Amino acid sequence: MTHDVTVPDQEFWDARYAESDRIWSGRPNAALVREAGDLTPGRALDLGCGEGADALWLAERGWEVTAVDISRVALDRAAGHAAATAVADRITWQHCDLGTAFPAGTFDLVTAQFLHSHSDMPREDILRKAAGAVAPGGVLLIVGHAGIPAWEPDSEVPLPTPDEVVGALGLPDGQWDLLRCEEHPSFRTGHDGKPDPRTDNTVKLRRRTA
Repeated sequence: MTHDVTVPDQEFWDARYAESDRIWSGRPNAALVREAGDLTPGRALDLGCGEGADALWLAERGWEVTAVDISRVALDRAAGHAAATAVADRITWQHCDLGTAFPAGTFDLVTAQFLHSHSDMPREDILRKAAGAVAPGGVLLIVGHAGIPAWEPDSEVPLPTPDEVVGALGLPDGQWDLLRCEEHPSFRTGHDGKPDPRTDNTVKLRRRTA
């Protein structure tokens, strides 16, 4: 589904999610599992939660999760998936256009998994706000694509390198520890059902307590 930039983001994503009963795998993102699996549960913020697989995975591990997305269709679907589990009360689903608003509060984990858009979504500004929402001792985890998928060879979505992501955050010196900043291979199934190897990147930072 090509994103007509004249169509508002919420309308586009609602239509995208309405195309089928499920558009993602239903499994949590591998980078989240790898990077957050050994963190002590606390309060988590999931930016662009989609159908809720990451939020559910976090809740099952004891996190209290605020999961936000621009699509009400996605949020309704995610809430339905959660209702069939024992952890539904650990997740707050919040409709939010991150380009114009941001959830209140501070969190022990703020995760942004593949927060990309064909529109002029102010991604760098959103990620700076994400850093500001991390509590002392907490972790900011940003995972993004580093390569254009095979089915979108003409895509013009900006895909910054890990170093560019860190630089755009504008973090003050001496207040953060950079735990990971790297590109890594990623293997998934493309829209045509064939393997789609490509490169993703991960940035992981911890806010110092003092």
